[in-house]
Parts: sequence; C-alpha cells; structure tokens
Amino acid sequence: MLENCILLSLFAKENLGRMREEQLNRYDRLINEPSNDWDIYYWATEAKPAPAEFEHDVLAMLREFARNRNREQRLRQPDLEYLFE
Repeated sequence: MLENCILLSLFAKENLGRMREEQLNRYDRLINEPSNDWDIYYWATEAKPAPAEFEHDVLAMLREFARNRNREQRLRQPDLEYLFE
C-alpha cells in the first residue's frame, strides 16, 4: 500500500544506516511478519495498539518518525541511489 511504501522507505533511508544488527532484525520482522500491511500503518501512527511482540525500540523509532514533528512533505518514496552511496 502506498502509505506504507512512503512511510517505511523514508524511515529506512533515514535510519537503517545507523541501526545495530538486532534493530535491523526487529525492523525486518516488523515489516515482513504481519499479514496485513494496514496493521503496520496503524501501529506506526498509533491508531491501534501493536501486539506485545512488536512493541520494541524500532517501532518506537517508527512512531516518532511518523509523527513528523518537523512537518516535512512526505509525498513520495526516496530515490534508491542512497543505497549505493
């Protein structure tokens, strides 16, 4: 779904490079294990509580990112060139 594509790709661009291996593993589980993509979006935006197994530092980071306190325009996914820098 587009909302998750934008949210998760921008979050990844900003955060994956500084995450520890354990955090990367938790992020991988968070984005791949739930069977419903809307659940991830609802958990990140705090519209619904997440199951205990996903309540961890990475989800807290994603929630903080989703709050968008700086009011950045987030209308599209980032270009993938950052992956090759």
